[in-house]
Amino acid sequence: MTTFEPGEPPVGRDRLDSNTVARLDDVTTFAQLLDAAELVRMDHPDARIVCTLDDLGQCAYTSMHATLGLDHDDDIDHDDPVAAHRAENATVARIAALLDDPEARVPWESLRDTRSASEDELSALVAANRCPDRVVDDVVLIQRVPVDRDDLAIAGIPNGYFADDWSTYDNHTVIVRMAAHGYRHLAIGASLLAFARPTPPTAEQAAALITDLTHLYGSPTAIAWHELALQLPTHRHLILGYAENFADALTTDTEDATGQP
Repeated sequence: MTTFEPGEPPVGRDRLDSNTVARLDDVTTFAQLLDAAELVRMDHPDARIVCTLDDLGQCAYTSMHATLGLDHDDDIDHDDPVAAHRAENATVARIAALLDDPEARVPWESLRDTRSASEDELSALVAANRCPDRVVDDVVLIQRVPVDRDDLAIAGIPNGYFADDWSTYDNHTVIVRMAAHGYRHLAIGASLLAFARPTPPTAEQAAALITDLTHLYGSPTAIAWHELALQLPTHRHLILGYAENFADALTTDTEDATGQP
């Protein structure tokens, strides 16, 4: 793990911005991401931590456009590291304030069936949760986000750019809902969200979570939900898809892990 000081100027593509405080290379397991995030969190107790996940290049691209759609500051002097860091912190603060605005929040009920999934898509989601190692890019960037709540850490890597994806506001609503089930938002990629609990859920807690996931993805009688309900009490993580084509990323990344095309 390569670490950076907050405010240190980015070099090439090594960092998203001056709040990238760590970079993991040659990542092969989800556990590496989880362990690194916990170490970085201890080093930055004054902030929140969020990581990149799948497809770093596309994630950075869509996050840039999502950021511009939420907040745009033409006056950032990127040649002045101190001024640039101050401006980037201000951008995060403004995005967090937008997400926290009661009048702008997306109601949970409005997300019903917004990621309506086919049987194959649900099977890919189950496979990703069974073996999350393959949904992690081989390079992961870890952001220090100067906010005071876990649910607002997404302001450090806002995403949800394309019209048929969940927007950053939608993703925030999902993050808040998952927090009610004990899951803290951990990472976001080009198509996926990752969460982690301190301990695995009980069977009863897993059943309550499945109820909320069927609210998002539909098909409440699909066998995939039964399979996922059996899986969840065996691990701390949760992988969800937020993009219209999330199953493409899951199918590609879990293919070798499941042994099926």
